[in-house]
Amino acid sequence: MRTTFAACVAAMTLATGAPAVAALAVGATAPDFSAQASMAGKAFPFSLAKALQKGPVVLYFFPAAFTQGCTIEAHEFAEAQPQFAALGATLIGVTSGNIDRLTEFSVSECRSKFPVAADPNAKIAGEYKSTLAIFPGHSDRTSYVIAPDGKVLLAYTNLMPGEHVAKTLAAVKAWRADHPM
Repeated sequence: MRTTFAACVAAMTLATGAPAVAALAVGATAPDFSAQASMAGKAFPFSLAKALQKGPVVLYFFPAAFTQGCTIEAHEFAEAQPQFAALGATLIGVTSGNIDRLTEFSVSECRSKFPVAADPNAKIAGEYKSTLAIFPGHSDRTSYVIAPDGKVLLAYTNLMPGEHVAKTLAAVKAWRADHPM
């Protein structure tokens, strides 16, 4: 039987009682960041501030490229990317992996539809309170929707990838309903 990263972390969390660090609260100001990102196999600098100038940003942290849960989540975000784009939202994934590994991940698992950014030592994840307590150098699976004014509209943490796309898409749709294009 193949064990997933999420299952291992969940089992260790139950065994040790060590939860993930709590995510930023809704209404909090999202920390600005810049990071080396890759989309469709091409590296480039990503800036949250610049992305917010275009509209809301869906920022999702994931533990590790090419693990089962992270691959599932990347596929689901790739499939939903046209819906996010139609609502004027920018989508970006962030993990503690290196940019070379993420360049490959951006093509194969993100299907060249959205960028992923490298977060060495989970520094950005730490600012977003999205690190795993039992694996401090790794991001938790946390999704945020950030309004153009930099305020957090949604923060959702769950190691299982199943609901992240639905919850972030619903939050972007609700924001867009109040802010027509």
